[in-house]
Amino acid sequence: MTAPSQLHFVTLLGSLRRNSFNAAIARSLPQLAPEDVSISALGSIADFPHYNQDMQEEGFPSSVLAMAEQIRASDGLIIVTPEYNYSVPGVLKNAIDWLSRVAPQPLAKKPVAIQTASPGQIGGARAQYHLRQSLVFLDAFVLNKPEAMIGQVTNKIDPQTQTLTDTSTRDFLTRQISALAELARTLQK
Repeated sequence: MTAPSQLHFVTLLGSLRRNSFNAAIARSLPQLAPEDVSISALGSIADFPHYNQDMQEEGFPSSVLAMAEQIRASDGLIIVTPEYNYSVPGVLKNAIDWLSRVAPQPLAKKPVAIQTASPGQIGGARAQYHLRQSLVFLDAFVLNKPEAMIGQVTNKIDPQTQTLTDTSTRDFLTRQISALAELARTLQK
């Protein structure tokens, strides 16, 4: 039996906060990936201007084009985001709006996993469902299960090192990354 080929995933962070819990989660993912999967972070969506079709017609910002190319070149995308007001953060929606207009569309047919983390009990579940709606429209292949909604995240991140320390959460995220790898390989056939 031959070993599975190496996959490369990229992470899109939906938070701009310096000590974001979701950033701590995203930074932990490369260490949680199976041996045949590498994970790297995309640039910051803080570099994207507010979407404006007039601006698009003058030319896409280089930050948008660079991120679109990185997503297109990857084997899969992991979106890690908080929930704001029962939905996705505006900066993440803005980034998706920009990326949706790049041709060829970088999210079309792309395997995508969603991870949300929140100090609350349900871990950003409502943001996930809104995000899924946008991704379905863009023809992304969103991983259905396992869903990663990390509740009470303040108890799972070391405040000094800003790292994910909760063993059961780490193990669960490893399983989700493995499921995304399985989806990516299925879609490559």
